[in-house]
Amino acid sequence: MTSHEGEPARVQAPRVIHTAQALVDEVVVVDALPVRGGNAVAQTYARYAGGAVNILVAAARSGAQAVLAGAVGTGANGDLVRSALAAEGVTVSSPPVADSDTGICFVMVEPSAERTFVTTQGAERRISIESLQTSLPVAGDLVCVSGFSLVGLTSDPLLEWLDGLAAGVVVVLDPGAAFADLSEDLRERVLTRTTVWTSNAEEAEQLTGRADPAASVEAVADRLPQGAVAIVRDGPKGCRLREGGQTAYLPGYPQEAVDTNGAGDTHTGVLVACRAAGSDWETAARRANAAGAIKVTRRGPATAPTAAEIDGFLAQQDA
Repeated sequence: MTSHEGEPARVQAPRVIHTAQALVDEVVVVDALPVRGGNAVAQTYARYAGGAVNILVAAARSGAQAVLAGAVGTGANGDLVRSALAAEGVTVSSPPVADSDTGICFVMVEPSAERTFVTTQGAERRISIESLQTSLPVAGDLVCVSGFSLVGLTSDPLLEWLDGLAAGVVVVLDPGAAFADLSEDLRERVLTRTTVWTSNAEEAEQLTGRADPAASVEAVADRLPQGAVAIVRDGPKGCRLREGGQTAYLPGYPQEAVDTNGAGDTHTGVLVACRAAGSDWETAARRANAAGAIKVTRRGPATAPTAAEIDGFLAQQDA
């Protein structure tokens, strides 16, 4: 791809660039999910910018220069996404989609903090190689990819764009539930371009058939290029990190959870922000574990802690 010619040389800290879907989350808290054909009365209702916004906000609050390369629509939903990102200093590089608004994700949160989703599709699916390239990634930047972008309209332009990235751009794959349903050929194509895999234990098991995170993180790493890193989260238990043929266990910080929506996104955002700032992967994962622990005590998806809040939390844990 000739679009990479003449790109700027690295003159600043690496950036966090997200290519996935920024959505609007419409969230209701319910006593229990209704039975099929039934009804439930919500305790509360709220409307937030979510999806890729969660990761970018978490990254920005940990000091990263963050960019959304994914598409944003025009209308009330697109305006909310842009406003939420601008409030955190996150740039939207792609031009607005003129004739379509951003979609929504309807979220039902139960007392256990478990959540159930129904998602619509809108302008966020209208990406192109050219719109993604407005982010101008250079060597050292961390480009985040979601498995949900590998289905539907976003798949082909994203894959072609990834194939043309400059050497040294770090591709961070968050597979999501969608990755397990892809063809083996497509999964292999993405894995060979992946520098960092970060997922929950269930997603790692779906790829490897290994239920134990200690085994699945090793099996994931075996499918990645030489020198790649694999991280597998295990909820409040923490995460496993596979790097250089060695596995490290970074314990979690169990909390009384009120809302797990966005906890994995918070973990990913802080992880990549710390790495962009020059931290080693173990330090980044430890801070990401702390950030996830703080987030589940807060309602709303994009409620990641700041770097100072993570510092204070870890100081209390170490006291």
